[in-house]
Amino acid sequence: MHHSTHDEAHLSNRNHWLRAAVLGANDGLISTASLLVGVAAASTSSQTLLLTGMAALTAGALSMAAGEYISVSSQADTEKADLDKERHELTHNADRELLELTKIYEARGLEHDLAHQVAVSLTEHNALEAHARDEIGLTDLSEAKPIHASVASGLSFVAGAILPIIGIVLLPAATLVWSLAALTIVGLMLLGIVSARLGGAPVIPATTRVVVWGVLAMAATSLIGRLFGVAI
Repeated sequence: MHHSTHDEAHLSNRNHWLRAAVLGANDGLISTASLLVGVAAASTSSQTLLLTGMAALTAGALSMAAGEYISVSSQADTEKADLDKERHELTHNADRELLELTKIYEARGLEHDLAHQVAVSLTEHNALEAHARDEIGLTDLSEAKPIHASVASGLSFVAGAILPIIGIVLLPAATLVWSLAALTIVGLMLLGIVSARLGGAPVIPATTRVVVWGVLAMAATSLIGRLFGVAI
């Protein structure tokens, strides 16, 4: 009798890059568009707008990539320190660590004897892995990956920032502020839909929060640009 395997593709497997990608694309689109809307509201030339947009894209992408790498690296350092601590405890206090693991399984609903049996089996199989997963909450899925997060964040920032820059080139100068704002809102809607689909989340709430915050950011910078008549 043949038994087929049941492989489930869990959406949480995408967490390593999806969070950084959505954050980068959202920041790239909103920050660049908001800056350009504010500058355009101050009646700046199209050449200055284009240079401003390219500078914002370059600086923003590098900043996002570096910031994400540093942030996730700090998380990875903390995880490593926790694992080193567990490794030390398993070497010098094995009995206490076994009892600790047993109590964890008891708290999850197992009877004492069964909890102890499970703890012994998992300790014999891979003690550090068992404690990392069940005591600290570290798994392969949750493990910090600085390079993945950095690349995803930087590239997605460029993908988000390039849309308003293209708008500077293609949209009519007479209605640039409103046209750029409309283009950005469309981009925000697409970002919300794509991120919701990739993450398995409801589309409307995800899209709404992305669009609302983006509109508020653009409105604020446009208002400041009009009030002061200067690039900000």
